[in-house]
Amino acid sequence: MAQKIVTIYTDDLTGTESDEVHTHTFSLDGVSYEIDLVSDNYDKLFEALAPFIEKGRKTGRVSGAGRGSGAGRARKEPADGPRPEEIRAWARANNYDVNDRGRVPSSVREAYLQAH
Repeated sequence: MAQKIVTIYTDDLTGTESDEVHTHTFSLDGVSYEIDLVSDNYDKLFEALAPFIEKGRKTGRVSGAGRGSGAGRARKEPADGPRPEEIRAWARANNYDVNDRGRVPSSVREAYLQAH
């Protein structure tokens, strides 16, 4: 029996489906939030918060979080799961087209998991 699993990434703000959706985290009043957004909507969020970020005081930085690092954007792998670098190396060796940074496409991740 064959089984096909399809993962559809959806922008939480607009409901738009896209392969370019990334998960972003932020917190307010001690409550942490996650939201899945395409880059244009993330830019809108960042622009809306920019005046408050500029005037606010930093109290620390969550490990791996930050806009420029790419971390915090995609969902984290479990500690015992494959690392993105391992998946990328396998993907390149098996003729998949993957970027050096950012989210590993779900189709590539699923292929890796099935091969291992």
